[in-house]
Amino acid sequence: MGLPALEFSDCCLDSPQFRERLKSHEAELDKTNKFIKELIKDGKSLVAALKNLSSAKRKFADSLNEFKFRCIGDAETDDEICIAKSLQEFATVLRNLEDERMRMIENAGEVLITPLEKFRKEQIGAAKDAKKKYDKETEKYCGVLEKHLNLSSKKKESQLQEADSQVDLVRQHFYEVSLEYVFKVQEVQERKMFEFVEPLLAFLQGLFTFYHHGYELAKDFSDFKTELTISIQNTRNRFEGTRSEVESLMRKMKENPEEHRNISPFTMEGYLYVQEKRHFGTSWVKHYCTYQRESKRITMVPFDQKSGGKGGEDEAVTLKSCIRRKTDSIEKRFCFDVEAVDRPGVITMQALSEEDRKLWMEAMDGREPVRRDTAQLDNIGFSIIRKCINAVETRGINEQGLYRIVGVNSRVQKLLSILMDPKTASETETDICAEWEIKTITSALKTYLRMLPGPLMMYQFQRSFIKAAKLENQESRISEIHNLVHRLPEKNRQMLQMLMNHLANVANNHKQNLMTVANLGVVFGPTLLRPQEETVAAIMDIKFQNIVVEILIENHEKIFNTVPETLPPNSQLLLLSHKKNTDSKPPSCSERPLTLFHTAQANENQETRNSIINSSLESVISSNVNSFLHSNSTLRPSLNSSDPDLEVIKPSRPNSFTPTPWPTKPKMA
Repeated sequence: MGLPALEFSDCCLDSPQFRERLKSHEAELDKTNKFIKELIKDGKSLVAALKNLSSAKRKFADSLNEFKFRCIGDAETDDEICIAKSLQEFATVLRNLEDERMRMIENAGEVLITPLEKFRKEQIGAAKDAKKKYDKETEKYCGVLEKHLNLSSKKKESQLQEADSQVDLVRQHFYEVSLEYVFKVQEVQERKMFEFVEPLLAFLQGLFTFYHHGYELAKDFSDFKTELTISIQNTRNRFEGTRSEVESLMRKMKENPEEHRNISPFTMEGYLYVQEKRHFGTSWVKHYCTYQRESKRITMVPFDQKSGGKGGEDEAVTLKSCIRRKTDSIEKRFCFDVEAVDRPGVITMQALSEEDRKLWMEAMDGREPVRRDTAQLDNIGFSIIRKCINAVETRGINEQGLYRIVGVNSRVQKLLSILMDPKTASETETDICAEWEIKTITSALKTYLRMLPGPLMMYQFQRSFIKAAKLENQESRISEIHNLVHRLPEKNRQMLQMLMNHLANVANNHKQNLMTVANLGVVFGPTLLRPQEETVAAIMDIKFQNIVVEILIENHEKIFNTVPETLPPNSQLLLLSHKKNTDSKPPSCSERPLTLFHTAQANENQETRNSIINSSLESVISSNVNSFLHSNSTLRPSLNSSDPDLEVIKPSRPNSFTPTPWPTKPKMA
């Protein structure tokens, strides 16, 4: 039902019915005002959404235009050419469509948003201003009228006439404002029928124009669409015809890959892991390697199969020799060493399997490693240790990080093979020439001690030394260790004395070489006093092994040059421990005498356990000395200069041991 008409004649009477009719018009104006505000807000959101849509479609079109099809083979069919250019055609159509959309969006502000905002502000806003004025005049008229009616009839006639004139004047002004307000309200109601709807019609017309443009583009695209559909179908038919043949070839490759391998110009090719030296150890980098026997050229391309990317520059070297790497000389399996004519040092490589290593070595005419003799406490063993000590003390006693910084494993093994050769072992004690670095010599000394059938301070005394280091009184510790040292076999004690004298000399020069007694204890503790069985308790006692070595270094003159006095009560630790164990249970491996015969498997397992402990201790002393170096800025550059190309040497143990002599009672003076 429509709104009731507002008669101008009712403005004078201002009846309740008139006021009700006026309120219905005011309510309609408020409703229209709110609707237009929401419509403007929604229109702006629509324009923003259309802009985002247009931007996304343009980006989509750009992506289509940038992509180029590349077909398999060196030539393309007509169908493939048609399909290849289809993406660019799609992009062109989308761009043309979006150009028309942008014109529609740009016009939307002028034909829709601006007229609606203008109508709301100018027309509905004017009606609101008229209402405020009408309400104000109504309040004023009613107030004056009430005041006039309350005048006393006893006032002078002139005063009453003046009051009547004033009321008439206010009434006339109220009547005029009422007429203007009624006129404006009805005017707005009539204007909205065209000024409000007309912008919407203009916007829809722009939208229809946009869609019509799309229709025209679709008609123009129709011929290419037909051609493309035919090309797609032809390509699909050819694919179905070749797919079965390709699948059959794939099955044959799965069943017998060797018969269908491509003929390669290389003698051997495939993936190998190459050991690379870093500042803080070594890393194994995957390379795709090729080898050609005629030219003896090895090409190594660092490549990560997981990421599918190269990890560095290609390298090509000329092969000099290839030697299989023994298992006990390195942690990794399937390894072999390669020497190159045009590159110094040894390149250690790891094959993917034992069969793969055999194929590589066969292609490179590889050789088996030369067997080394077993390390023993014999004349050759003493000669090796003396030569190493003499070389260190004559030309390397002040070298920073002495015995902490390790040498390159391949050079250490090469030096040991020379020193252990019976032909060269009989030479003078000072025949380690200057070409061998100090870190190589110190690593050779430590490695030889680890290669002995048992630790220098013997398995059966290991727990007794640890218990001695745990005594609360320092004098008791020294006394008990003094007694235990003289229970060692003669050759063990002589070798230990020679080593402790040398380490005391190293510690005396700690201001230059940075190797204090504590640092030397961390380095040599696991080597000289390692347990026979790896247990949690043994790992927790590593720090006490280090303390034992510290005591030996600090008190080497007393311990080795004097015979212990009568055994004090604390020295009964070994006997009491042995008695307790024999009464309650069979002795453990660390308490019973060293067995004379060992299986190869047991030795290899023990070697692995000892390797873990020694490696962890190497890292501990490394961190200790490094922290010391950082606190001495003047010493830091010298040590860092010796860090590159380091390789951590893992202790190696022979597979067969010679019998170890039983402990002998020390001779009393």
